[in-house]
Amino acid sequence: MNERIREPYYSLMYKASEGWNDHLFQVPPELLEKFAELIVRECMRMCDVADMSLLEHNCVKEASGTQSAKDFIKEHFGVE
Repeated sequence: MNERIREPYYSLMYKASEGWNDHLFQVPPELLEKFAELIVRECMRMCDVADMSLLEHNCVKEASGTQSAKDFIKEHFGVE
């Protein structure tokens, strides 16, 4: 996992330290990191769903775009 997954956590902790939401300090960083990873994986899965739908309608060019988007998301966040 790369820093892009951890960045939202640190951003939340900074806001929490300013009184934004004190409850955030009670959530372990590992749990928030796992939550962020699950969101990223779901985005990647939705790219696959869009790809299948587009292929069913003979939209090959558009389908390749969804796979490119999935690859960009995967690389950006370092998720396998």
